[in-house]
Amino acid sequence: MNPTVTAPAALDTAALADFVDATWDREIVPALTDYIGIPAKSPMFDPDWVRNGHIERVVRDAAAWVEGKKVPGLKLEVVRIEGRTPVLFFEVPATKSGSTDTVLFYGHLDKQPEFSGWRSDLGPWTPKYEDGRLYGRGGADDGYAVYASITAILALQKQGIPHPRCVGLIETCEESGSGDLPAYLDALKDRLGQVGLVVCLDSGAGNYDQLWLTTSLRGNVTGTLKVEILTEGVHSGDASGLVPSSFRILRQVLDRLEDSRTGRLLPQAFHCEIPADRLEQARATAAILGDEVWKRYPWACGADGAFALPTTTDPVEALLNRTWRPTLSVTGADGLPSLANAGNVLRPYTAFKLSLRLPPLVDGNEAAQRLKALLEDNAPYNARVTFAADGRVGAQGATGWNAPAIAPWLEDAVHAASRDHFGAPCGYIGQGGTIPLMNMLSQGFPAAQMLVCGVLGPKSNAHGPNEFLHVPYGKKLTAAVAQVIAAQP
Repeated sequence: MNPTVTAPAALDTAALADFVDATWDREIVPALTDYIGIPAKSPMFDPDWVRNGHIERVVRDAAAWVEGKKVPGLKLEVVRIEGRTPVLFFEVPATKSGSTDTVLFYGHLDKQPEFSGWRSDLGPWTPKYEDGRLYGRGGADDGYAVYASITAILALQKQGIPHPRCVGLIETCEESGSGDLPAYLDALKDRLGQVGLVVCLDSGAGNYDQLWLTTSLRGNVTGTLKVEILTEGVHSGDASGLVPSSFRILRQVLDRLEDSRTGRLLPQAFHCEIPADRLEQARATAAILGDEVWKRYPWACGADGAFALPTTTDPVEALLNRTWRPTLSVTGADGLPSLANAGNVLRPYTAFKLSLRLPPLVDGNEAAQRLKALLEDNAPYNARVTFAADGRVGAQGATGWNAPAIAPWLEDAVHAASRDHFGAPCGYIGQGGTIPLMNMLSQGFPAAQMLVCGVLGPKSNAHGPNEFLHVPYGKKLTAAVAQVIAAQP
């Protein structure tokens, strides 16, 4: 890091922060409050999304807000391809003389489903602003992105600070794996221009005390594993001991994939070597965050009153486990009646929804094919075992992303922006989630620099109950992004 770097010449960082703060309070928080109230679930979770119209509503609301800002030279369009979710695309011409590169802003407006466990006075579609936190589904992940992007541009124009050409690509299929995005990237390729900087606002933060730059993202394979042993349920007293339990067979099949004692994924093909620079960054981040790396989660208490424990309490290993090592999660189940309706019946099948997080350098589609073969081959008891990966044929897994080497100008700019708006240098952190666009853009624009950041800090709980957007952090992040854009050569 460079402690001596400063903001771009003539930029008044205090005035920049004041403008951003006022815009958030006056316009962004109200817009996001309305947005949270709309159940715009991603197509994977709302197959009738076209008829229900929620995605259409949030896209049109965002478009109307952007148009209402009267940004000089703005061109905005809701781009549609038959049979696919819409994309909001905007262009703002360069005001910097001689600038040829484009800044590409990215975010999404589709949301995860409701989930259970919300606080009694909260809910996924009932926004509530409390102590600087805006609760509800989607505000932080990441409905705020389009609003923050336009505000960052306006903040520079307010002071007459030159900026490069800016475009925005706001999709509505990200929470379903961005299956529609490649078609739009292809259709919009000529309009994107020569992308020199990508600003992705769909990521997280290690704390709320500084700017955090995401250095890697894991890939992901999701799908349904189903084990069928009978054509209908039978009395367990009559058949148990003779008919094998579909649940037990499913456990045996999963044992091929995971060591249930440690959680380690057994096939070596799902692992990759961790680059030396990422190891060094993990050690530096662990020194900043310490035990908060694992203490940030809502641990349950055991029977003796002691809190449950993580897989490791070593901060470095904890960071690497959640960013560079594969992990299996079971996120849903079928074939299991509720406890109130669980009679003495040997069930005909058990199905699990699997989520396999992959290291950044493992190909997602190849991993999906390997996973299918591993789970289906040589089924115990000749049961019918099937694994159906989500996504289209040939794209049934999302590949992760490892950031390119950071350019000196960007490294200087992120530290300066973090110091000016947070009072601390920028931190570097890998994220365990998946943003399919980043790998696509790295392939399409290999020379582009990547500013991947976001508001998903401790306890923000995207996808789960009580999700919130930390508004003070969102304000500072917006101002920092504006300052970095002004510094782009």
